[in-house]
Amino acid sequence: MGISLIWWTVLAEALLIVLLVWICVRLGQKISKERFLRRSQSTRYGQMTEQFLPLVGAYPWDSSNFRFLGSPIDGVQFENDKVILVEFKSGRSKLSRRQREIRDLVNEGKVEFKELRVE
Repeated sequence: MGISLIWWTVLAEALLIVLLVWICVRLGQKISKERFLRRSQSTRYGQMTEQFLPLVGAYPWDSSNFRFLGSPIDGVQFENDKVILVEFKSGRSKLSRRQREIRDLVNEGKVEFKELRVE
């Protein structure tokens, strides 16, 4: 009788461990999904906000000459004496790899204007 009680105890503990592992996995999946949704919502909010930033008072140029692109940079500002590629950032956000490449191409003077005629 002593052996069967030990086996029932071991079986109960094993089932309890399996149940706890299952609960932890499910909670981890739920937390990951919530993080993804929050990050996705933050990205969408940022993209919408970027479209309105040229309209705020702190924007240094005439906002009617700004054209929104969205990706890989936020937009282009057309001035009488220059064309400015604009990327809005907030907080500690940094330029993406592609944005740094574009910045470097501009700094190296590797920007061109081409006219293509379609007939």
